[in-house]
Amino acid sequence: MSELAISRVQYLELEKLSIGAFDPVHGFMNEDELRSVVATARLPSGVPFPLPIILPVTREEAERVRGRPRVSLVHDGKEVGQISPENVFTLDKPSVARSVYGTDAIDHPGVRFFIRGGDWFIGGPITLTARVQHDLSRFDLTPAQTRAIFRERGWKTVVGFQTRNVPHRAHEYLQRAALEMVDGLFVQPLVGHRKIGDYTPEAILTGCQTLISQFFPPDHVLLGILTTAMRYAGPREAVFHAIIRRNYGCTHFIVGRDHAGVGNYYGKYSAHEMTRRFDGELGIEIMRLHGPFHCRACEGIATEQTCPHYTGQPEMVSEISGTDIRAVLSNGGVALPHLIRPEVIAALKGIPLFIESEEP
Repeated sequence: MSELAISRVQYLELEKLSIGAFDPVHGFMNEDELRSVVATARLPSGVPFPLPIILPVTREEAERVRGRPRVSLVHDGKEVGQISPENVFTLDKPSVARSVYGTDAIDHPGVRFFIRGGDWFIGGPITLTARVQHDLSRFDLTPAQTRAIFRERGWKTVVGFQTRNVPHRAHEYLQRAALEMVDGLFVQPLVGHRKIGDYTPEAILTGCQTLISQFFPPDHVLLGILTTAMRYAGPREAVFHAIIRRNYGCTHFIVGRDHAGVGNYYGKYSAHEMTRRFDGELGIEIMRLHGPFHCRACEGIATEQTCPHYTGQPEMVSEISGTDIRAVLSNGGVALPHLIRPEVIAALKGIPLFIESEEP
């Protein structure tokens, strides 16, 4: 059997396909599926699915596996799965990037990772033959496991929360607001491939554990992780994240301000608009929540929906930005309790905070 070496990022795509995290997609997309997703954010069947799930390879690798009935997928010298190639193809990558990311600019981290990958793709059904263990595997729950936990706890309604950051007071506000309306909260930070300067998985998990253990009722919150790549695809990725959380058993999903965004590539609430395109089709209810900030006049966390001072007295408002939180953490700044809890800051001392090199 022919072999194909795959990266950690590719292995994690294989794993998520196999365990049902990307349902109804169960294999790397063939050309028809990929073209349909890129053009319409739907599979050829018409089912919503907004992002490509692909196995990029070099021209040489593509030629080597073309026509093979089955190919062994090898990671770190060990077979982890197999693929039955339905087709081997190439596409106009800048055109795909413009459709998926809204840009083909190489400074966009999602575009950069996509463009720098192989120019050929192998599509076809897969099997997972070995699941790789890692330091955080105990938090890396499968959809079958989370659904079982939800049933054991008697949760009939569960809201999923996506983040790639250390938790701050805006996150906490959204989680509490959502938890008022459902039985349980599933906090599932994304800790797969991300860009240089993003928080390390250890920092994210430590921050979430601290917040949940000290400030939330344990019988209403479950913490897990999502080990898949961050695409930085904004509105399309918001729909993708909702589909994943549906597969993990959530009935609701929070989409907030600039969900899965990066820089100024997407509008503040473009993700809200994108999710509305699929109302009633995703199998999960979208909670479209506004971006919280701290208002001195209101004496607490508020949003544009609840605070009259946001436009009338903007000097009373303090945005809770990732940049400010990073400054507090990385430069030894003074922790402001209205922006991030001191207990979270204290728990992060001595832990590597930021990703320093990009995973291939």
